[in-house]
Amino acid sequence: MDERAGRAVFRLIGDDQRWRLLRELAATDLRVGELVERVGSPQNLVSYHLAELRKAGLVSSRRSSADGRDTYYRFEIGRCGELLCAAGASLAPSLRLASGRSEQRPAGRRRPTILFLCTGNSARSQMAEALVEHLSAKTVRARSAGSHPKPLHHNAVRVMAERGIDISRNKTKHLDRFAGTQFDRVVTLCDKVREICPEFHGAPLQSHWSMPDPATSAGPDGTDADTYPVFVRLADELEERIGLLLIELSATTTKEVPSGV
Repeated sequence: MDERAGRAVFRLIGDDQRWRLLRELAATDLRVGELVERVGSPQNLVSYHLAELRKAGLVSSRRSSADGRDTYYRFEIGRCGELLCAAGASLAPSLRLASGRSEQRPAGRRRPTILFLCTGNSARSQMAEALVEHLSAKTVRARSAGSHPKPLHHNAVRVMAERGIDISRNKTKHLDRFAGTQFDRVVTLCDKVREICPEFHGAPLQSHWSMPDPATSAGPDGTDADTYPVFVRLADELEERIGLLLIELSATTTKEVPSGV
């Protein structure tokens, strides 16, 4: 990245309105109306800045699976990190930022706990649970559940197995099972579940990652025979977002919660 392009990155992110939008989206995927309410700006101004951020690849959008008239916006934190690395290096090579990975949990510290929720608990939340435990080397505890559990999807099992993770014996669970359990973080992966997500014990921090159900995809012949690539893309997206979440958790001091989740 040349010096001019580097300055453009800092101008883009440094704008107060765009900075506030990215700060909100860094925590959770949101709809335009929610962003308008959070930043206190008119919808046309919010939409303009979202369009500028989308052109730079810093924000992406996805139609809501709960209401097709709505669109969820996501902060592409990985892309932002790449641009900042390059922009820093264009200013001075010594300012090149190095991307990090989550640190190992210091001995004696309680493991943070995360609950992932979707509709069927057959793919998205099961894969997220497995990836957290795998990528954190079990220094973070994860659980998953669904509002309407159904059997584990074979493509979820296949994609995880290709990453060295065996979920073939996992059971799907209803979210009511964890009604009395205390978590540090609850992440909804389904737009429909976000609308009905109950309050959990201890008021954990809640985030939303808007991800379509890969099990609802159908191949050209009307079956799920050709949906394997959809599951691969889902796993890639989950791995990226979870990697960043683990870095965040490693830098955050969490309160003590009862064991036995």
